[in-house]
Amino acid sequence: MQYEQLAKDIIENVGGKENVKSVVHCVTRLRFKLKDEDKANTEVLESMDGVVSVMKSGGQYQVVIGNHVPDVYKAVQQVGGFESQEDADDDEGEQQGLFNKLIDIISGIFAPTLGVLAATGMIKGFNALFLSLGLYAESSGTYNILQAVGDSLFYFFPIFLGLTAMKKFNGNQFVGMAIGGALVYPAMSNLENGDPLYTLFSGTILESPVHITFLGIPVILMTYSSSVIPIILSTFVASKIEKWLTKIIPSVVKTFLVPFFTLLIIVPVAFIVIGPVATWLGLILGNASNWVFEISPVIAGLVLGGFWQVLVMFGLHWGFIPIGLNNLSVAGSDPILAYVSATSLATTGVVLGVMVKTKNQNTKTLSIPAAISSIFGVSEPAIYGITLPLKRPFILTLITSAVGGGIMGLMGTKVYMLGGLGIFGIPSKIGPNGLDMGFWGGIVAMVVNLILGFILAYFFGLKNETTDDSNTNNEQSHTGSKKDKQEVVSPLTGNTIALSEVKDAAFSSNALGKGTAINPTEGNLMAPIAGTVSAIFPTNHAVGITDDYGTEVLIHIGLDTVQLEGKFFEAYVAQGDKVEKGQTLIEFDIEQIQQAGFSTTTPIVITNLDSQSELIISETETVDQGDKLITIMNESHDHEESFATVTN
Repeated sequence: MQYEQLAKDIIENVGGKENVKSVVHCVTRLRFKLKDEDKANTEVLESMDGVVSVMKSGGQYQVVIGNHVPDVYKAVQQVGGFESQEDADDDEGEQQGLFNKLIDIISGIFAPTLGVLAATGMIKGFNALFLSLGLYAESSGTYNILQAVGDSLFYFFPIFLGLTAMKKFNGNQFVGMAIGGALVYPAMSNLENGDPLYTLFSGTILESPVHITFLGIPVILMTYSSSVIPIILSTFVASKIEKWLTKIIPSVVKTFLVPFFTLLIIVPVAFIVIGPVATWLGLILGNASNWVFEISPVIAGLVLGGFWQVLVMFGLHWGFIPIGLNNLSVAGSDPILAYVSATSLATTGVVLGVMVKTKNQNTKTLSIPAAISSIFGVSEPAIYGITLPLKRPFILTLITSAVGGGIMGLMGTKVYMLGGLGIFGIPSKIGPNGLDMGFWGGIVAMVVNLILGFILAYFFGLKNETTDDSNTNNEQSHTGSKKDKQEVVSPLTGNTIALSEVKDAAFSSNALGKGTAINPTEGNLMAPIAGTVSAIFPTNHAVGITDDYGTEVLIHIGLDTVQLEGKFFEAYVAQGDKVEKGQTLIEFDIEQIQQAGFSTTTPIVITNLDSQSELIISETETVDQGDKLITIMNESHDHEESFATVTN
């Protein structure tokens, strides 16, 4: 298993498998529901290779992985044995607020369908595009077969949501599918033909013809294909009925009698009460949302486009997904999903601008896959890897996205199907009128977002190169002329030893930089230079400082002390803090560390020494804090290197 070790580390740092109530995944994230979030080691998780970031939102503990999250999810399932694990009962665990619980339910229901929903939407969108371009006729077999594939999921959406919703509500998933199947049963639609028996609510907005009855009770027939709200409400009620039946029916016949009575009760109730009421609610919701957007589509586009990435970061975008799907079902089109569809292109443009402008080689390298991923609609690697750590590019992305949303609002852009992400979402904007103004508005918005994002990032996205920004590994780069001579004082009191004698190959081989080492006699670490804390490991056993000239000093307290998980270490600074030479950075307990079986030998290395620079290391056997320890002899030249993150 390629991701077995990563899966083990993730499970361990979310509090162990016993702390996991459930885990699902979406496009880029593992979404854990934990019994106690305080048991999770967020800082350790965020520092792991393979983990982009950690978010807490909607009652979920979200570990952002990236595009390969399905593979990591499989590894987590196998390592943790979560295949058959379901959410705990509603009365267990933490008490969520109503809003968080609603977001959790929505994401749990829709997230599993997102991939195939986008895939079938893409097929349907490209089919519409090829038809508009005249590549084949609407009567052709090619068109109809592709349309069948594209329509397959959305038309029978209640069946798919029946499965995911029933799973979320801890019920029998196949019962949920059966309820959805009944709602879209073709013969029920045919019953609407002919004269009605009578009409209910005559003269009101709810006026409804009645064509059939169930045991004398009138049934208002509705079209449930592609619908969202009726099946979710029906499965919720069904799950409660199922739990009640499970308690009263004998175990020997429970296997078939529980689903028998559940379906016998819920399906008529769904047709008679839940379905019509939910459909009316859907119509009201759809009309209300369209009314809001019609007041000022430009303002709506500016607001939605501008804040969409913030909503995505916290998982709150799920609250808009059912509204968009409901609009597609009720009105056949939706502006919400259209206005935010160019956001990933804004991210792409900003990342490309950063890539061209920055002199940080590591940032350049990270920018290429992040930009490619964003083009295809998956922005999290770019958000957490480039734009958010650099801050300015993230703000520029929001500004650019707002402009794109405003353009689409102005030109009346809508989506007519749930299509792919990024550039794959272009065909979803083709409506009944073909390539109309709304379609071209979407294209214009994407192009503007790409170009504007690039321009803004190139000219305004980075600070000046003497204080260049940090990347995902909490690295910093610096440029400018170094002094001909720089001094590094001893951060510790103790006995010096040659770096080559350190019993750690990474240090003794100079792979991490050149320098020296100290066996400390006092557990107080001070800053050997003035500068910025460019890295501090979550367990507080290692710290890096970069001065204004770009010299980067790494101090690693002890060997393999990361295994102590922060015990016996206390940090007095955080990453990004400005420190003066001689300022206390970390205090540590030498005796406790040694009693735990670890060496306290502390390497002090220059991680970015130029090939033409020379180190002069003090030859004294003992040093006190503040004594001259290392002298760096430089030649005057521009410099740029990246801080090496050390985790041993």
